[in-house]
Amino acid sequence: MKSPDLDRARSELSLTLPAFLRTYNEDLPPGFPLATTELLREFKKTHTVFFRDEAAWSLDRHRKRVMDWLPARCRRDEA
Repeated sequence: MKSPDLDRARSELSLTLPAFLRTYNEDLPPGFPLATTELLREFKKTHTVFFRDEAAWSLDRHRKRVMDWLPARCRRDEA
C-alpha cells in the first residue's frame, strides 16, 4: 500500500493569509525578497483570477505565482 504524500497534502491545504505568509517565507533562497501582508494583498487584488473559487491561499496554487511576481514588484519599488 502506498503511503500518503505528506508534502502534497501540505501544499494543497487551504491557508489563511497569515498562515500562507509564514509558510511562504520559510526556506526561501538567500537574497530572495520576503513577502509581506501588504504585498500579498496587492497580489490578490491584481490576480483575482487565482482566487475565483475561494478566498483561501494554498502553496500549490499560489506560491510559484507569488515567487514569479514578487521580485519584479520589489524592483519597481526600488526604482
